[in-house]
Amino acid sequence: MKKHVVITGAGGYIGSVATSLFLEAGHTVTAVDSLVRGFRQPLDILRERYGADRVRIVETDVKTGSDAIFENVEPVDTVLHYAAFCNVGESEKHPEMYFDNNIAGTLSLLEAMRKHGVRKLVFSSTCSLYGEPQHETLDESHPVDPKSHPYSESKYMAERVIDWYSRVHGIKYVALRYFNVCGATDDGIIGDSKKPSFHLMQNAVRGALGIAPFYLNYTPVNTADGSPIRDYVNVVDLNRAHLLAVDYLDTIERADLFNLGTGTGNSVLEIIRTVETITGTKLELKEGERRKGDVSKAIASNEKITKKLGWKPVHSIEDSVKSLVTWYTARPNGWEY
Repeated sequence: MKKHVVITGAGGYIGSVATSLFLEAGHTVTAVDSLVRGFRQPLDILRERYGADRVRIVETDVKTGSDAIFENVEPVDTVLHYAAFCNVGESEKHPEMYFDNNIAGTLSLLEAMRKHGVRKLVFSSTCSLYGEPQHETLDESHPVDPKSHPYSESKYMAERVIDWYSRVHGIKYVALRYFNVCGATDDGIIGDSKKPSFHLMQNAVRGALGIAPFYLNYTPVNTADGSPIRDYVNVVDLNRAHLLAVDYLDTIERADLFNLGTGTGNSVLEIIRTVETITGTKLELKEGERRKGDVSKAIASNEKITKKLGWKPVHSIEDSVKSLVTWYTARPNGWEY
């Protein structure tokens, strides 16, 4: 069934790809972004492609303007809350920004949903709230230890706020705990526009294409090649899980959460070698500012999301690199503000 959904953070990297996929699937989208860190251009492109009757753009900050999202509009079925600050290094320097934006913004959005009778939410969360893995793969029962940096703490606190609104006010929700996001849309038209990106693969591709210098920011860890191992999930695959989650909300009584990753891992240096192979460019590995709180290995168990939602990844690491090469070749400077 086609629905009217709200996508917050719709002008950001993951949110703009989400907006594209939901429109492609036939849904109507209210695309919300403050444009402080998101971009208007991908939303304008999508509105031109799908029509103003299918794409409503609301420029507002969810912390202060959430009511505007739901006023004078056809009933909203589900909210997909992507909007958040997500730079780990920045959160370590400015924790106040992350607790204000990520927690207060979620609270304001929930209040507006309660006020306007919207009772379904899909929340973008993070695997980093698990802390140092205690098992080979991370399932949803793994202990939570979000103390590694304020970003993780802010997302976990937002989860707790959502859960209380679910218990008290009847808002059903699905929380999706992302692993490492990579790639662009398959046609390379919509991708990551942050400069620099927060993501390894994106920065490596930019370096290989000569767009910007590439630096290694990881802290050496106890793995075979000394670089952290992560679970890299393609941004299109990731957003397909959100499409499934919206339908899943119609079948549950209150709440559920899922890890969102491929179930396999690649080291930082393996990703770099893949970028080098596909682009035909040897990257000079310069040491940048080391990140604190890096765990050595984080791989998802995706058994639960596969079983309950029927989701499974279809894009390879090579697919993600190739889509990013197409994206950055067409828009080396990304979107314009």
